[in-house]
Amino acid sequence: MPHFWWSYYFRKGNGSFGCEKTRDFDIITGFNTWSKFAVKKVDPDTSFKWYHTDIFTRWLPSTNQTVILAFDLDPPVKERFLRAVMEPDERWLNDPFWIYPHLTELIALIEEPSVWAIRDHVRLTETEAKPEGRPQPDYRRLHDIARHAIHVNETLDIALQNVEHILIQHESYTASNPDNDSASSEDIHSRLRSWQSFIANLRSRSISNEKRLQNEIQLAFNTVAQHDASVTLEIGRATQLDSATMKTIAFVTLTFLPPTFICAIFSMSFFDFGGDSGWTMSNKFWVYWVFAIPTTILTTLVWTYWPQIHRILLSRNE
Repeated sequence: MPHFWWSYYFRKGNGSFGCEKTRDFDIITGFNTWSKFAVKKVDPDTSFKWYHTDIFTRWLPSTNQTVILAFDLDPPVKERFLRAVMEPDERWLNDPFWIYPHLTELIALIEEPSVWAIRDHVRLTETEAKPEGRPQPDYRRLHDIARHAIHVNETLDIALQNVEHILIQHESYTASNPDNDSASSEDIHSRLRSWQSFIANLRSRSISNEKRLQNEIQLAFNTVAQHDASVTLEIGRATQLDSATMKTIAFVTLTFLPPTFICAIFSMSFFDFGGDSGWTMSNKFWVYWVFAIPTTILTTLVWTYWPQIHRILLSRNE
């Protein structure tokens, strides 16, 4: 996790030790700081890259020299950082914090494009035309952008926290060392405050981006749900119409079923309507009932118990 760390080194007599500084006898012989920042740079095509800056400094007040060790600097960051520290303002060199306005500026200028890249993605989503038919949001893309926005917010929060720690320690240093050039220290402090304000503004914009993006994701979910609900409502209405139609068909069928049955019975050869003999019925009419009644009962039983019969047949095949 990015952080800021510092320490005094003092001399008392001929020995060296680290401790709380007293006002009268301790003389500063060195001042060490260690800072770590992480920045996520998001490109317009949603690709990204992490930049890490690990800086160790040792300031020697006797010669106003500063030893700087930089770790994990990527080429763009390294070039900017080297240009800044190779051409410092000589008035600042008597302050051990002179490097941090340059470093804070570097972090802020890397963070800024990422914040606006997220804003551009959010704006593109907000201005998309409403599609015909069922909406098809690209949820994977939306959640990728949301993930980047969360990371950008995190790095901005850490950067603000680090700058705040640097400012507190710089105030403590200047208060305990009144012999230093107050003008240059005030200039360094003002520059740090300025870039702190700049990063805070970026953070406000980044928080707004994340909220707007969450609003768009919620809108996408609600739009799809609303469309599906309307489709379900239409299906329900169609089902109601089909149900009414089926009721009509069933009523017509039941209306004509008894006459159809009677016509089928009297149209059989068991009955004779000859003019001379009158209306006669065969004494073998009982044969019809012998076959009709068992067949009807068997059909009803098979229809009733067909699920159980089907499971038994499947178990035997397995």
